[in-house]
Amino acid sequence: MNKKIILLIIGLVFLGGVFYVWSSIAKNNTANISNGLGKDNKITVFKSLTCGCCGGYVDYLKKEGLDVKVENTNDMLSIKEKYQIPSEVESCHTSSIGGYFVEGHVPIEVIKKLLTEKPALDGIALPGMPMGSPGMGGNKMGEFKIYGISKGEITEFTTF
Repeated sequence: MNKKIILLIIGLVFLGGVFYVWSSIAKNNTANISNGLGKDNKITVFKSLTCGCCGGYVDYLKKEGLDVKVENTNDMLSIKEKYQIPSEVESCHTSSIGGYFVEGHVPIEVIKKLLTEKPALDGIALPGMPMGSPGMGGNKMGEFKIYGISKGEITEFTTF
């Protein structure tokens, strides 16, 4: 009788573990599908440790269902140089997702557009730190002009 109870307990613990793992995988897959990014939901944000609005942008990305890795650095200039981001379109932080860079407080809808259309660009940029953009607070005062960058050359990507 004791052997049967022990085997039953072991079986229930095993099944509970299998159910837990399965539900975690299903939850993550559902979140990735629901945010519209699928497998492209991993983003790395390079930022200064002391920047508050960058932290606000990280929080925004997490709320949008992205798997965010934060890389704090005291040398943002080397990040801008690595991605060949022209000074005219620089912002306070740079992100990397799906083989592209994303410069500044770019809304998730524009990131989805980039990853869906997959244009021949190195990345996109929302210059400066405009009020009303994700992580900045305040009210949006008109459309944001987002630029596409390829080998240091700037073109208009979209407005939002």
